[in-house]
Amino acid sequence: MTTTLATLTLDDRITGCLIGAAVGDALGGPVEGYSPEQIVERHGGRVHGIVGPWHGDAWRTARPLAPYHKGDGHITDDTLMTQALIRVYATVRDHLDAFSVADHLVPDLIAHPRWIPELEAEALPLQRVFLAEKWIVTRLHYGHNDPREAGVGNIVNCGAAMYMAPVGLVNAAHPTAAYAEAVDIASAHQSSYGREAAGVFAAAVSAACLPGATPASVVETALAVAKDGTQAAIEAVAEVAAEHSDFESALVPLRAAVAPFDTVGPDYRSPSLAARRPSRLHSIEELPIALGMVLVGGGDYRRTVLGAVNYGRDCDSIATMAGAVVGALHGASAVPVDWAKTVAEASRIDLHAPAAELAAVTREIFALDGERRRAHEAAFARLTRS
Repeated sequence: MTTTLATLTLDDRITGCLIGAAVGDALGGPVEGYSPEQIVERHGGRVHGIVGPWHGDAWRTARPLAPYHKGDGHITDDTLMTQALIRVYATVRDHLDAFSVADHLVPDLIAHPRWIPELEAEALPLQRVFLAEKWIVTRLHYGHNDPREAGVGNIVNCGAAMYMAPVGLVNAAHPTAAYAEAVDIASAHQSSYGREAAGVFAAAVSAACLPGATPASVVETALAVAKDGTQAAIEAVAEVAAEHSDFESALVPLRAAVAPFDTVGPDYRSPSLAARRPSRLHSIEELPIALGMVLVGGGDYRRTVLGAVNYGRDCDSIATMAGAVVGALHGASAVPVDWAKTVAEASRIDLHAPAAELAAVTREIFALDGERRRAHEAAFARLTRS
């Protein structure tokens, strides 16, 4: 019997979200940074699954990707950061804030060697993450900045948003709480529309966990919480996405819809002078496109993620976000088993253990929230007793 959206359990949604994000990440990695046209030329058509490195066996030395082995089912920093955040939740076992990043996430990045698939070696996660994530360590570990202000001055990109799925899951079915918690956490990492995207993505994941949720309801929730350029970008992309049910026809129109809000410019590898600077008028590209692909794909995992992958540009992060939302909507069965198996084996990671850990922590946090709510209600009753 087919499982319906209304009967999916919390554990199934968490598992689907996290596996869906990791598989999307791995599929998008080898074509990250290229245009749809370049992807077609390199692969003789659209990408339909897991592919090898862009430069083949020369990946160790080929620029601009060296020394990362992107492809063959390897996860990237999107999943490394997601799993690091899950470990913070497993340690704190309560809601997180910017100080949790300083107290727990930073030590995880700089003190605990882990297997890094793209390096094919055990190394500190700090040695793999991008400069925008290294900023966290610089500002908090070395600079001793106030965690709530540490994100100011960092490049404004998708770095904070890409790993916020766990926040949405901990706050499953409570999007406004997910938004607020992610905005707080991300203040240690980003500012402006990068921080805003983190909150909106967490809210989208939370909304996808609501019984009866659909791609349209997820986007409606994202629009309800989003501010400024992020809201405008999602609205523009969603309007165009509604006209398409096939990613092939949607690739160019979706890019045109988000272009006025994207600061990077038409050439992803040669950003404009105004790229990634704070602004109330702009948005990261990745989140609106991810939500657009969820609409185009109708919530189907394969169609949605392949659309995100073949979009190119920062497609590993786009596919991570899109895969997370669809996984939360439909559970673990939505993700192709062969893709998940290949990614787990190639990356030498257990895709199920972090999900089980986060599900347990989520239940503990919900119980704590209930206790806090009841204490507040009792106190308020005493205050208002006539």
